[in-house]
Amino acid sequence: MTEYRIDDLARAAGTTTRNVRGYQDRGLLPRPLRRGRIAIYTDAHLARLRVINDLLKRGFTIRHIGDFLSGIQRGDNLAEVLGLEEVVSEPWSTATSTTMAAEDLKDLLNSGNPAHFERLAEFGLIAPKGDEAHPKQYTILDQETVSAYGRLVKLGLPLSGILDVHGRLDQEMAAVAKVVISAGRRAITEGHEDGWLPRTPAESEWAKELLGEMRRTGSISAHNALDRALDRDLARQLNDYLGRARHSGAENPSGD
Repeated sequence: MTEYRIDDLARAAGTTTRNVRGYQDRGLLPRPLRRGRIAIYTDAHLARLRVINDLLKRGFTIRHIGDFLSGIQRGDNLAEVLGLEEVVSEPWSTATSTTMAAEDLKDLLNSGNPAHFERLAEFGLIAPKGDEAHPKQYTILDQETVSAYGRLVKLGLPLSGILDVHGRLDQEMAAVAKVVISAGRRAITEGHEDGWLPRTPAESEWAKELLGEMRRTGSISAHNALDRALDRDLARQLNDYLGRARHSGAENPSGD
């Protein structure tokens, strides 16, 4: 760990010793270590100074920076410090959860294969409770999806095949999510550099409203786009399927 005296620290941070002392007096910079009468600063002080300098260049006031750093030091998350916690931390998923005995879950999915349950857990659909090696209960994190898969299994579809499709769908949805979230990020920083932070209550309120509206719009757009894509592909594959059925019937009219 590099150590600095105040002159060296100010030079490395691109500021002045007067500013360093002023930030200390305002509580923006931690007090240095002491070796006799010598004040010793570290890389942590340098990193904090660089943050302060960067925020000042972005137009933040000393008071705003003080509130920002105090919130971070208390353990508040960045969204909370910026007044955006509600819209940023609210989960997009509204799946309902429940608890189910291991035996009931095995019956629902017609499987006692540990590999199936491991995949369900990897996908975030279930989580074992208690002894992970031999759990007696599971938390069903997405009750609708697990129940739907149970109904498909009862109609004769193999669980392994269902999970393969789920895995592929998960990957495709990750790509969709990246598109939506990246668009939100670009919208927030439009006219600013990436990493821009709201400086005023009005800017925080605008960012909060924009993120909330993009959350709603993104969910509606993605859901409806998937429905339309399902309709299109169902029509295409149904037409292909019926064409093959007609062709097969023409070749073998007796059905032998």
